[in-house]
Amino acid sequence: MYHLRLKGNHYQMGVKRGVIFQKARITFPLHMDDFQMKHGKESEIILHDYFPEVCREIKGVSDTIGADYTAFASWLLAMACCMYNLEDNIPLIETRGCTAFAYAKNGRVIYGRNNDLPPYLRDGCKSELYAPENGNRFIITTSSFINGEEGINEHGLAVAMTFVMTDLEKIKPGFNSCFIVRYLLEKAHSTAEAVSLLMPLPAASNCNILLADKSGRMVVVECTPLFKRIREAELIDNAQIVCTVNSFTSKEMDGFNDAHGDDYRSAERYGVVINGFRDRIDEDMVENTKRLLRGDYGFMCQYDNEPDFETVWSSVFDLESLQIYRAEGDPRKKKFITDARLHDLIGREK
Repeated sequence: MYHLRLKGNHYQMGVKRGVIFQKARITFPLHMDDFQMKHGKESEIILHDYFPEVCREIKGVSDTIGADYTAFASWLLAMACCMYNLEDNIPLIETRGCTAFAYAKNGRVIYGRNNDLPPYLRDGCKSELYAPENGNRFIITTSSFINGEEGINEHGLAVAMTFVMTDLEKIKPGFNSCFIVRYLLEKAHSTAEAVSLLMPLPAASNCNILLADKSGRMVVVECTPLFKRIREAELIDNAQIVCTVNSFTSKEMDGFNDAHGDDYRSAERYGVVINGFRDRIDEDMVENTKRLLRGDYGFMCQYDNEPDFETVWSSVFDLESLQIYRAEGDPRKKKFITDARLHDLIGREK
């Protein structure tokens, strides 16, 4: 996993990334059909309206590597939405097998995630520390770049997405789930503020967005291109938990699940998380969360019978301290290593 640091104005951050791509001789085959290109162009207009800074960052990359900006932005916006001709579009792929959750007990808030992907994407994953001008500082973890699957910002706000399959005829122009994560990390200070920013945001396809802050306020926003629903935390004794997988779990949203059961045992993973926290997670919340992600309490990352699919990273965030613990690979085989970059950056200013 690459550990990149980016700071300053957005265009220059894009230029820095583009120079890295050039030095590594990384190229991007932008193979899109008419539907994907049309979707991308219309979505870029919306992205620019809400988040012009990130468009300048994309422009910095495309200018540096000599790519057409419109095509490059369209390609990024089709990711995690309608990039179905995947074999021609390495390294981007829809993220279909992830589990994310947040748990609050005794004044402490812990977030956890398994990010599940085809293994050829593992070596290209990145954990990036951003310090943008006029925005929150944050760490984002991603199998792509500029956008991402999860992150935590300097205010102790965690944001994460999980992919929910969407029939193509239902997809609309708008933010894909990974750009939603980036937008909220950079703009919001709390769960309440993130919800207020997210609700009017056009979502391109079905997805779940988990939000949790250090105060213990946590929700999952179940998003479709037509509307969004806020799912509140479940109460377990004197604690609360939210969990999201690769389906909508509220009864009201069940009719919008288009995977037809092909969701990598989402219901089972959801049950393991909820029951794990109900029955097993007590004093040492971080260590027990690591065990949960390793599959010690039930099916979570054991994709041994799935061809070309595995957990490519696992994360645990402590939202108050901003400490991150990450296994860069299958958590049954890789140790969780402390990532203190955000903690140290903010701590130096106190």
